[in-house]
Amino acid sequence: MAGSGRMNRHRFDFDKPVDRGNTLSAKWNFIKESVGVEDALPMWVADMDFETVPEVKAALLARAQHGIYGYTARSDGYYQALIDWNLKRHGWQVDKKWITHSSGVVNALFTAVRVFAKPGDGVLIQPPVYPPFYRAISKNDCEAVLNPLKLEEGRYSPDLADFADKVGSGRVKLFILCNPHNPVGTVFTEEELRTMGELCLRHGVIVISDEIHSDLLFKPHRHVPFASISKAFAQNSVVCTAPSKTFNLAGLSTSNIIIPNDELRRRYDEVSEQVAQKSFNLFGAAACEAAYRHGEEWLDQLISYIDGNRKYAVEFIEARLPQLKVYYPEGTYFLWLDCRSLGLGNQELEKFLLREAKLWFNQGYTFGKEGEGFVRINIGCQRSTVEEALKRLENAVHSPVQRG
Repeated sequence: MAGSGRMNRHRFDFDKPVDRGNTLSAKWNFIKESVGVEDALPMWVADMDFETVPEVKAALLARAQHGIYGYTARSDGYYQALIDWNLKRHGWQVDKKWITHSSGVVNALFTAVRVFAKPGDGVLIQPPVYPPFYRAISKNDCEAVLNPLKLEEGRYSPDLADFADKVGSGRVKLFILCNPHNPVGTVFTEEELRTMGELCLRHGVIVISDEIHSDLLFKPHRHVPFASISKAFAQNSVVCTAPSKTFNLAGLSTSNIIIPNDELRRRYDEVSEQVAQKSFNLFGAAACEAAYRHGEEWLDQLISYIDGNRKYAVEFIEARLPQLKVYYPEGTYFLWLDCRSLGLGNQELEKFLLREAKLWFNQGYTFGKEGEGFVRINIGCQRSTVEEALKRLENAVHSPVQRG
């Protein structure tokens, strides 16, 4: 059962540095090859710099000791751990038969667009949004229909009037929801989700809900699984989940795709089989089950630690870099930083951050034109890394070259 380890409370040390050198880390080991600046501090791709749950490490070591790594299947225990986790953390009762798989949520998004839309169909997204959404649409010869989030009183929220116009146009067949939203960190309210979901039902638009960051929330915000809102929503949705962001397991290529509608699930599985996407990662299965069974205490402490990073960074920027604007994320481990006051174009800003500040952030323009002049900063790291990054940013912004 998720959280069964609470009886013996352990204090996890997230300040402890972890050397990621010589681990083939995409984040840390190919900096010079990727951006041309060897000493840039990497705070870009969505993996964290923390060791995962101890029971996950133990499960992987135990499985590795066996010495045979053949084809594998999910156990009843695997499914039950996932079901228990969703019920306890999100109040969502998932049926085992609803659960299918993908090696990653991005793969699932590509597959879902391929399955549920035809070339030329419109797929609605809410920029600035995760770049693979655009690729999943374009690579399947569909059309991206944009419903940009609106910024009001420091929070990004859906433009519901524009949403109604777009889904009511007859062009849109799919809506890819990102909740919590990457990169801006909004956790959509049940009311917002219900309004969008009812519009999609009315106009025959299937909802593909990317909920990969659903466990990473800051109080008082609460994640509402889209399919949990009503039976009608459940029958009109594909919910994409994974332990990868929550427990830092992205390299184990294991995602759980939850599709309550039998016909939608059959169609999804059929196309997954056609492109050989149904094989399971043996170590990913072991890690996922162990994480959902034993990871709750670790996760609660992780969220508290990242919340400390969030508060430190926001206070630093507001006090010492007031020309920049930072938005408090409601979920995820990203900061969304508005650098437009620096007066730099997309490539100029990227070059300035890499060469002058020695910082490797995700550039906002890659999330759509609505992100131009912004950057996404990964604060899922030791506090010392956040402190160093902000000092570098402050020094670069206040340097004579930038002031000039």
